[in-house]
Amino acid sequence: MLFWVLALLILCGFLWHYKGQLKITDITDKYIFITGCDTGFGNLAARTFDKKGFHVIAACLTESGSTALKEETSERLHTVLLDVTDPESVKRTAQWVKNQAGEKGLWGLINNAGVLGVLAPTDWLTVEDYREPIEVNLFGLISVTLNMLPLVKKARGRVINVSSIGGRLAFSGGGYAPSKYAVEAFNDSLRRDMKAFDVHVACIEPGLFKTDLSDPVKTTERKLTIWKHLSPDIKQQYGEGYIEKSLDKLKGTTSLVNTDLSLVVECMDHALTSLFPKTHYAAGKDAKIFWIPLSHMPAVLQDFLLLKQKVELANPKAVGLS
Repeated sequence: MLFWVLALLILCGFLWHYKGQLKITDITDKYIFITGCDTGFGNLAARTFDKKGFHVIAACLTESGSTALKEETSERLHTVLLDVTDPESVKRTAQWVKNQAGEKGLWGLINNAGVLGVLAPTDWLTVEDYREPIEVNLFGLISVTLNMLPLVKKARGRVINVSSIGGRLAFSGGGYAPSKYAVEAFNDSLRRDMKAFDVHVACIEPGLFKTDLSDPVKTTERKLTIWKHLSPDIKQQYGEGYIEKSLDKLKGTTSLVNTDLSLVVECMDHALTSLFPKTHYAAGKDAKIFWIPLSHMPAVLQDFLLLKQKVELANPKAVGLS
């Protein structure tokens, strides 16, 4: 009996793997639109999908990013300057993409553009510190999606939203995690709404990756700028060496940081080209073995493990002192 159970499990595993390998055909007549292509995941995705034969339309924020990408890709790839937080820029771009794609519509929309914003304790921040990542990561993503959706529906294509493990666990104060939690919710509602139109919606949740987005030097500079303007009370509570001690703590987590950006692009590729794409993709060893499993654990365990990475405050009871 045990033998037949094992044989059945092995057969099911084989069929599941085989199913995941089945791909679409006629890639060369399909258009895809990718945001955030100046650097990082978006840049690598644009170059990768151009080589595969897709008609790639790569949205860059800067002229320099656009120029550099054109130099590394074929004539088939087009770039467009786009600020996802500017409604008029998004509308103009959507119309331009419509003119390019024509009756074929848009097979793939990859919402990749994003910013980290300020990562700092919540009581250091103002509402303005939350605004930038929420405007870019959430409202920018929604704006692009709503404007491109008619083209995706025409092609019965795919929408791929790049979220983060920060959409599963809030590992720091600031607007990044709230924006990614909201992206997850938007992704889920969009996925269900688009099923009737044969549009598949997928969410990619990268772990910690070494990109311009997560540059520790820039992150520290932003923290130091905020520190200079904090009240004496808060500075006394946290202690003068708090930021330096936090950096020392972070050095112990470098083994969790992924350097191979292709892990994320491989998820994009499967979501774009598989006959049976997944609804969620975890990218990076840390996401798969730590962050995603931890997100399913009780809050008391999440707090215990994440607080171990926090620096002990100098004098948390120093409230109302000057």
